[in-house]
Amino acid sequence: MTCPAAMHRRAAIQAGSIGLLGFGLADLLALRSRAADATPATERSVIFVFLTGGISHQDSFDLKPDAPVEVRGEFKPISTRTTGMQICEHLPLLAARSEHYALVRSVGTNSSGHEEACHMLLTGRLDLPPGFSVSRAPSPNEWPTLASQVTYSVRGRNKVPPAVVLPQPSVNEAGKVRPGQYAGRLGSRYEPWRLNVAAQCTLGNGACPNCFRFDPTPTPFKHESAAVLEIPKLTLPEGGASRFQGRLGLLADITQQQRALDQAASSSKLDRYQQQAISVLSDPAIRAAFDVENAEPAMLERYGKNKFGMSLLMARQLVQSGVRMVQVNLGKNSSWDTHRRNFINLKDNLFPYFDRGIAALLDDLSLSGLLESTLVVVTGEFGRTPIINKDAGRDHWGPAMTVMFAGAGVRGGTVIGATDKIAAYPVTDRFTPENIAATMFETLGIPRGAEWHDTDGRPFQLYCGRPIRELYA
Repeated sequence: MTCPAAMHRRAAIQAGSIGLLGFGLADLLALRSRAADATPATERSVIFVFLTGGISHQDSFDLKPDAPVEVRGEFKPISTRTTGMQICEHLPLLAARSEHYALVRSVGTNSSGHEEACHMLLTGRLDLPPGFSVSRAPSPNEWPTLASQVTYSVRGRNKVPPAVVLPQPSVNEAGKVRPGQYAGRLGSRYEPWRLNVAAQCTLGNGACPNCFRFDPTPTPFKHESAAVLEIPKLTLPEGGASRFQGRLGLLADITQQQRALDQAASSSKLDRYQQQAISVLSDPAIRAAFDVENAEPAMLERYGKNKFGMSLLMARQLVQSGVRMVQVNLGKNSSWDTHRRNFINLKDNLFPYFDRGIAALLDDLSLSGLLESTLVVVTGEFGRTPIINKDAGRDHWGPAMTVMFAGAGVRGGTVIGATDKIAAYPVTDRFTPENIAATMFETLGIPRGAEWHDTDGRPFQLYCGRPIRELYA
């Protein structure tokens, strides 16, 4: 299935900008039309864990112990709780919980460049938009990120926003933002809520305060803050930032302009923003979802008192509060981009915190009953090269990677697809980011024919591929 750039162009109704958030008449009419046509969404949620930089699939979930030494590397496979399924020896907690998840070992992103692959993975489209440039990010020309598409398409429960991204954006070591993380052509009013809560740390590789440098230095690197996470800095969609400074004064602005909006069309979209503002500012239960540092000590210990574990705990609590999609960026500065010292950094600096955090998330969701209604997806933007390089690392590799799926009906203990003898290319059941996105959309109850409309009113399909139904067979 191919996702066309646009099926046709519709003339937008230009009625100027009306009031709060920059809404025009066309926007309001489109919202009213979508609300009338949409089928009710199922009460399911998605936690999307993004391993920024690209995890080495052949050193984690697709080991090749019979390959030549320059391919197989230093790690050995161990058996999981599921007969016939093996993963890396340095992921023992996940090995003991294989009944909860499935591994799709035959996913490719069609690019071995961070920027292009991130855009494909985070937007759910293999095609790059006209005029796409890796040097301009974020750009209003990009396809909208998955969290923006969800914000456009579904409603949050309990008056909270549909989609949240935490604990910080994905950037490279120069501080440059990776493409595909913002609303782009959908328009900034559909930005998800962003919780930039990670404590400031210049490096930020890995699970702060256990951050690291890829190469050793004479002076050991230390985390630059006494905290791991800080008080949430919430950002509203377009037009909301300055008004948010007034906290509950936002309600007065909405009320003041209600008459004009009522004359134009239904104001249900603005009511939603009003409800979200009230919920975040005044609801103790929702505020508590952010307060992971004061969680029960035993729970915090299970997740890990670090950026990986605490971000995953916050994601679980936000889903419980009613958020439909939470994207968790595990690693700011391309933490999983192990060009150098791949095995040392995975073993000592990445796998221990990843293994602990994801295992705790699966346990927590299972014990609370939320795993039945929450899809967990864990992936980087691509895999790593089959051949180990001169720096004991692996380079970018778009043709193959492994993606973990759990919950929401996924049949645990399942392996789908396979790569060749050196983990270079899929040999069965190749899937792409378009299939990952479609699986998320279907979980959320978004209809197969659903569209989003760009800032010029042009319609685009949400589904650019089929869901991975083999996960449920």
